[in-house]
Amino acid sequence: MAKHTAIIDFGSNSVRLVIFERTSRFGFKIVHESKSRVRIGEGAYAKGGVLQEEPMKRALLALSSFKKIISGFKARKTLAIATSAMRDAPNRSIFISKVSKELGIQIKVIDGKKEAFLGGVATANLLKFDKGITIDIGGGSTEFAQIENRRVLETYSLNLGTVRLKELFGEKRDFESAKIYIRAELQKLPTISEKNLIGIGGTLRALAKVISSKIEYPIPRIHNFEFDFKRYKQFINSILYLENRELLKLGFKKERLDVIRWGLLILLETAKKLEAEKFITSGVGIREGLFLTDILRNQRNRFPDNFNPSLRNILDEFQLISEQVSKNRFKTSIELFEILKDRFKLSEKDKTILGYASKLSEIGIKVDFYGNSKNGFHLILNSFIYNLTHKESLLVATLVRYGIKEKISQKFFEEYKSLLPEFATLSSLHAITYISQLLTKDYSNSREFSFKLKNERLLITIFNEPLYYMLEEKFGKLEILDVELKFQL
Repeated sequence: MAKHTAIIDFGSNSVRLVIFERTSRFGFKIVHESKSRVRIGEGAYAKGGVLQEEPMKRALLALSSFKKIISGFKARKTLAIATSAMRDAPNRSIFISKVSKELGIQIKVIDGKKEAFLGGVATANLLKFDKGITIDIGGGSTEFAQIENRRVLETYSLNLGTVRLKELFGEKRDFESAKIYIRAELQKLPTISEKNLIGIGGTLRALAKVISSKIEYPIPRIHNFEFDFKRYKQFINSILYLENRELLKLGFKKERLDVIRWGLLILLETAKKLEAEKFITSGVGIREGLFLTDILRNQRNRFPDNFNPSLRNILDEFQLISEQVSKNRFKTSIELFEILKDRFKLSEKDKTILGYASKLSEIGIKVDFYGNSKNGFHLILNSFIYNLTHKESLLVATLVRYGIKEKISQKFFEEYKSLLPEFATLSSLHAITYISQLLTKDYSNSREFSFKLKNERLLITIFNEPLYYMLEEKFGKLEILDVELKFQL
């Protein structure tokens, strides 16, 4: 198993290097990312796709720098692909041969359907949704992948891209002519109506960041950020006509100003054609897809059912307690759920959340023992991002933060109220987490206690006298549940 794998993605607008580290069979994390805005397609679209000298020089310099980084990480495998600008270029073989000869990097030019497939594999495995279509707006092309139940059903690629449209219509900012061009390309798609539109790539992440800032969204993550497309359609359209200084005030970066309008125009026309209602932002795309198709090549490009790569990675990195103790805490939490679910009116989704919280309950200790719960909260919100919505991630993080405390702070609840369940439901889940952590506080591999619900009261019988002594005074502090603790030989 190669510990470090380097992925190079050669787009029309920029070239990126990502280095992935394997933490276990399917566990992984990104340990490095570099980007160079070489714009290999600059000047090409107006000249029959021929790559120009200056962009090729910039690209070679960027790849030379990447080569040193790859060596520094001792990556055993390098996978390099090129997309739209390179596949459109009649002189691409000259550049590719030069890179191979001077740097030893083998660039594989992939077609649009393969590009769409890689983005689809990444989102199907690392994003939380049941059904939708991805849109990946690049510099020279736009790719789509239809996904359902974590499977890529179909892929499409169109000659629509930010750099391409800028060079064809940017001189006079001719949006009306550009719309005609975009609509003609979109006619090549089959008749599709899809509620969920999943946005891949820098243009769409930039838009998500602006909207997130506009609404003062409380979670600082773009991956899995959702918004009602129809609600923000007019706002997105207004961006097309803003001056650069106004775009900067909104939060768009300086290097994206000359292409952002063209990307948003493609988005607006595509959403209209697909009748999209919800936009889901993906922080992953072609690079993650290339990595996943490599490590999942014997798994039909899918993680095993009920496997969460982020959970595996964070446990690989930060789990302190033994697997047996972790399983004991998990089983305790799930058993309590089954006993109390009707009493608290909980759902099967709540059961899943409790399972995650039990497994991640002490991940913060490796950062700092005294800041365990707060560290765990921030680690989950900032690292634990795949396969859970923002609401689910926040709920897991909240249970980890307050799992060892008698109650959840009302001030904290008010801060995150828009994304958390009702306080009564949150308090119910907290009570189960709190009890399961207390009962496994001695880190025993065995379960020396039993539960019974009688007349709305939870009876806990403990068969371990030292554990009973440790916990005797702890259970009277839960406001939402009456608990009776007794010792039995």
